[in-house]
Amino acid sequence: MSIIQQSTTTTISEAFNNATESFIEQLPQITMGVLIIVLGVLIAGWIGRFARKRISARTDDPLMSKFLGTAIKYLIIIITIMLALRAAGLAGVATGILTAAGASAVVLGFAFKDIGENFIAGIILAFNRPFDVDDTVMVGSNFGKVKTLDLRYTKLKTFDGKDVYIPNSDVLTEPVTNYTEDGFYRWDFVIGIAYEDNIEGAKETVLRALADEPNVINDEIHENFVIEDELATSTVNLKVFFWVDTKDFRKQAMITKGNVVRKVKEALENDGYYMPADIQEIKLYGGVKEFPLSFNKNTNYFKNR
Repeated sequence: MSIIQQSTTTTISEAFNNATESFIEQLPQITMGVLIIVLGVLIAGWIGRFARKRISARTDDPLMSKFLGTAIKYLIIIITIMLALRAAGLAGVATGILTAAGASAVVLGFAFKDIGENFIAGIILAFNRPFDVDDTVMVGSNFGKVKTLDLRYTKLKTFDGKDVYIPNSDVLTEPVTNYTEDGFYRWDFVIGIAYEDNIEGAKETVLRALADEPNVINDEIHENFVIEDELATSTVNLKVFFWVDTKDFRKQAMITKGNVVRKVKEALENDGYYMPADIQEIKLYGGVKEFPLSFNKNTNYFKNR
């Protein structure tokens, strides 16, 4: 064996021995660091769950409690890892990780722009949200009940059974209509009476029919009323406005509207008001002097002559 080979072998052997001795000397510190990480992760998980339960009990807000519980958990884990690296004598590694994390955050921010927007929007909604779980809302063109609030999306259950997952960034930028916030919604519909009927008397009949429906709300703030809406071809159209409870907008509000329409129709008929169908006028032009149709009594239909 040559002198150079002997020297190289000796150098490698010495480096290996030095590394082994250094590892053995630092083994208690490394073991301590690993124990700190294990205990820190366990404690972080327990504290995160505890904080989530406590916050949820105080706020009744699942998104707020989930966000704060998760944030507390990961903050403790990050602090634990930094402490563990220092305890293992790897303070330089801890500094390098923090520097790399800062640079990686910028790169990942551009790479996952949409995910980042939704996550940040979820944080904003955790502190300032226009609706709660089980509220009836319209977000853009999506109409339904809020079922799940997540840091990335909001889940709606539409009234025809669809599950719609709306990105939180859209919830912040789209118009949001909350039908449940104050618990009241105003329905309206149009009903036509004959021109010879008394309009004021018909309006009084409609208001009495509204008062007979127990699920119609009428107080100082929510007042039911009837107005003259249009002079149509064959009817004077009245527009009826009335208030309902929207806590159960899925079914009860619809049933209430159906009951009101039926009761108003029956009340007007009982009071002698006539609700005619549209009148169709047929004009004869040119040299036509006779009506080109004849009525068949057997079928009750008109037919060509």
